[in-house]
Amino acid sequence: MLRIGASTLLDRLAGVTATLALAVSALLFAQWPLRGAPGGWAIAANDLAQWLFALYVAVAVTHAQRRGAHLVARPDLAARGTRWRRIGGALCVLPWAAFLVASAAASVARSVAGLERFPESLSPGYFMIKLALLLLGLLVALQAVIELGAAWREGD
Repeated sequence: MLRIGASTLLDRLAGVTATLALAVSALLFAQWPLRGAPGGWAIAANDLAQWLFALYVAVAVTHAQRRGAHLVARPDLAARGTRWRRIGGALCVLPWAAFLVASAAASVARSVAGLERFPESLSPGYFMIKLALLLLGLLVALQAVIELGAAWREGD
């Protein structure tokens, strides 16, 4: 059985998900020429772009954090104290991620079970945006646990 670590899994997920940026761009660009086409293809392109963007952002937030590419209020402080920064960051983020997952789980389950549609267009796929919210919380929590584990090992 093939075993990969959580860090490797997050890196591979980010690599695959990065291609969604191109798909979102193409779909949003395609809306303009599709407006004149019969069948509401412009609306379908917009709806698909919305849920692909939600999935992209859910993964990109964690990927940016893993690379140290996210915004910080005081970059001079973020560069110092790697171990304590990891511990502090993880302990700040982990409760938020756990709350997000716990509070969204029932709503996401209902949305997925009912294959919730976009309210404006009634196109299928709105449940994917809610699923992306849950994915965001889970990935952020996983990254926080990875950070705590790395900080623990640094202390030895």
